[in-house]
Amino acid sequence: MLTPDMLSLIQYALAPAQRVLCISHVGPDGDAIGSLVGMGWILHALGKEPTLALQDPLPDGFDEMPGAAKIIHAEQVAATYDLIVCLDSSSPDRMGRIFRPDDHDAIPMVVVDHHVTNTNFGDVNWVEPRCAATCQMLVYLAQELNVPLTGPLAECLLTGIVTDTLCFRTSNTDADVLAAATLLIQGGADLAAITARTLNRRRFTTLKLLAIVLADTQLVQRVIWTTISRAQLAETGNESGEDMQLNSMLIATREADISATFTEKLADDGTPAVECSFRAKPGFDVSKLAYELGGGGHPPASGCTLPGSLDQVVARVVPLLQEAQSRQAIGQTGAPV
Repeated sequence: MLTPDMLSLIQYALAPAQRVLCISHVGPDGDAIGSLVGMGWILHALGKEPTLALQDPLPDGFDEMPGAAKIIHAEQVAATYDLIVCLDSSSPDRMGRIFRPDDHDAIPMVVVDHHVTNTNFGDVNWVEPRCAATCQMLVYLAQELNVPLTGPLAECLLTGIVTDTLCFRTSNTDADVLAAATLLIQGGADLAAITARTLNRRRFTTLKLLAIVLADTQLVQRVIWTTISRAQLAETGNESGEDMQLNSMLIATREADISATFTEKLADDGTPAVECSFRAKPGFDVSKLAYELGGGGHPPASGCTLPGSLDQVVARVVPLLQEAQSRQAIGQTGAPV
């Protein structure tokens, strides 16, 4: 999946670079964090000086990842680096405030990502939608660069694979990602501990929030959705940094083909905005709609952020999801329309 030509381009970009800024996307998940810190370990093994940066805080449990303590925030990012490596991000806006065009536009950028909606915004773009996680791609890169898949690196990369595949349960789990995970486990990564820390642990405040938002869930025309307001987050003592896996619960509903969660937030300029997260069962694709709305992702899991209130965004997006469901259900054997 890493062709000789692409490997040569990446090596050519890395060779003269000493100070490397590594970035991943806003609202980081396990693959974002695992690939960010994992790339840091790869660069360290190559004798480079990596800087790891994220705009938003780490979700609960990921601060225990080896090397995560080295991640800095936007205001700590310098203006000059030799190279930027952007990980698990499908478009420039996903880098958030970490990337400052006035300072960073002239710096060469390597993009490493597995999202089918990637816009190829780097100088070198290694985009591989066949991979289940960006961390899977870094397994191949480390092998080609003769970096051992052991210790902290193995732990970081397996974390990204486990979280993006929901512990090998998503439709894009194939023999290749299982083989990559096997290499990491052989290198010392603890699958049971990673799964317990990232997928099987919740705060009590999260349970309280789940009780509220699940009670408001709606199901119409095989599209299931719910909303999370800022008031609900405050009421239950949530900081919205923890992945509740809410969409995974919704899409498991027998009567649904597509699920959505709508989370109220404030944009960087203080105006109302809504974070939209979509999931789809096999045979359905939510990535195209997410891309049309300015976001991106994969056919079974995508998202976007839209301006407006919760009511406005839900009223706009739910009919589009229902249209997508109806259109894609046509021709599917046994799929109700």
